[in-house]
Amino acid sequence: MRDRRTQALRLAVHAAGLLPLALLVVDARLRHLTANPIQELTLRTGKFALIFLVASLAVTPLISACGWRRLAPARRTLGLYSFGYALLHGLTFAWLDYDFDLALIGAELAEKRYILAGFAAFCILVPLAVTSTRGWQRRLGPGWRQLHRWVYVAAPLVIAHFLWLVKSDRREPLAWGAVVLLLLALRRPAARRWLAARRSAARPLAPPGGPAADGGAPGR
Repeated sequence: MRDRRTQALRLAVHAAGLLPLALLVVDARLRHLTANPIQELTLRTGKFALIFLVASLAVTPLISACGWRRLAPARRTLGLYSFGYALLHGLTFAWLDYDFDLALIGAELAEKRYILAGFAAFCILVPLAVTSTRGWQRRLGPGWRQLHRWVYVAAPLVIAHFLWLVKSDRREPLAWGAVVLLLLALRRPAARRWLAARRSAARPLAPPGGPAADGGAPGR
C-alpha cells in the first residue's frame, strides 16, 4: 500500500510539473499567447519556475508539521522542474528576445537590476540541478548539503527579480516574498523542532495496552 501511495505521489508531482508545459505548447499552437507571445512565454515560464521553487521549499516544513515523510523525494523533483522552467525562461529571453546577441544581453544585465537578479538566481540553480543526483551526493559528501543551502540565496533573488520587474502593482511579488520568507524561517532547526513538537502533541495517545489510536506506530 505504501509503495502504491509513493508511486501515486511521484506520478502526481510529474503530472503537475509537465502540465504547465503542455498548456504552453497547446496555447502556442493555437496562437493563444496574447498579442506579444514572447513576453507571454517569458512571464509564464518565470511564474512556473517560481511556483515549483516555492513548492520545493515547502516540502521540509510540511514533513516537520505533518510527518509526511513520503514527500521527501518530491523536494528534488520539484526543484528540478523549477530549474527546467527557469531554463526555458532564460532561453526565451536570450534566444527569442535577443537572438543570443551577447553584447546586447550584457548591456541589459548591466542596465536592468531585475535581469541581473534573475541571472544570479539562475547561476545558483545550475550547480544545484547538476548535483541533485545520489551519485553527486556521495561524491561531495558533507559539502553537498552546504552547496544546496545556496537555494536560500536563490529564492530571495527570484523574488527580487519579480519585484523589480513589476512597475506598478507589486502586491503579487510581495505576497510571494512573504511566503518565501515564511518557508525559509520554518526550515530553521528551532522552527522544525517546534513544528515536530506540535505534531507530537496533536497526535492522539494510544489506549493502554492497545495500538495507536491513528492506526500507526507511535511516534511515526
